[in-house]
Amino acid sequence: MSGAALSQSILNGLALSGIYILIALGLTLVMSIMGIVQVAHGEIYMLGAYAVYYLIVGLGIGFVPAIVISTLLVGCFGVLLERSCFRPFRGRPDRAFTISIALILILQNVVLSIAGGNPRTYSSPVTGVLHLLGVAIAWKRLMIVLVGLSLLVALFLFIKMTKTGQAMLAISQERDGAALQGINIDRISAVAMFLGCGLAAIGGALIGSLFSISPTMGGFALMKGIAVIILGGLGSIGGAVLGGLILGLIDGILPALTTTHIAGLVGFASIIIILLFRPQGIWGHE
Repeated sequence: MSGAALSQSILNGLALSGIYILIALGLTLVMSIMGIVQVAHGEIYMLGAYAVYYLIVGLGIGFVPAIVISTLLVGCFGVLLERSCFRPFRGRPDRAFTISIALILILQNVVLSIAGGNPRTYSSPVTGVLHLLGVAIAWKRLMIVLVGLSLLVALFLFIKMTKTGQAMLAISQERDGAALQGINIDRISAVAMFLGCGLAAIGGALIGSLFSISPTMGGFALMKGIAVIILGGLGSIGGAVLGGLILGLIDGILPALTTTHIAGLVGFASIIIILLFRPQGIWGHE
């Protein structure tokens, strides 16, 4: 592989890493604060993509405003799900897991009945190619890398520098102790769900600018998101970032050397090997 081809593959991997990290961060927030594995998270990602599609194609709204509106709408929908579907079963992860599976079927069929099963596409206003040191870099892929990095920094600052973020940390470490200190568990859970669903919606909106979207696209996103948080360490934001970076680069570089199927096998084989030596994940705790 030439240097230019390798650089291009690395950029593709970084773009995929940005999407994987956004999905995994949402899963991690919900898992840490609410104590559930929200397996319908992939369908939230899918809703974000379709919301942007209808805002752009149906209403003629610009790409960036469509992403902002989609993020707010899907985030609010996440708050509604938290209040109506998950809050009544707090402390009962088995029931919450069953609700999540039901949500997968409901959301997929609702979107199928509205949009049909044919793949849909929408274009990004970010076009053209950046030529740098002999490497051709598509601006829309570079945009995904920059947006993912910006959101990651914003989330870290939110958690470290705000009272709500510190409350989220406290709940993730010791829920009962946080409640005894006067932290409103219900409010923080709603905030975590809003942020988690909003991040997933942004990921779906960005991936829709590269590939076609479909009602079943959430399954692949969920698979990658769970793989990332297992690799990085359950409940670890730093682990979600590192795991997303590793799997994204594998998925971006190896297909240029072998095939997509082998790249997928290598990614999951890497997870198994790492877990054999570090069962809690790279950044996880015992």
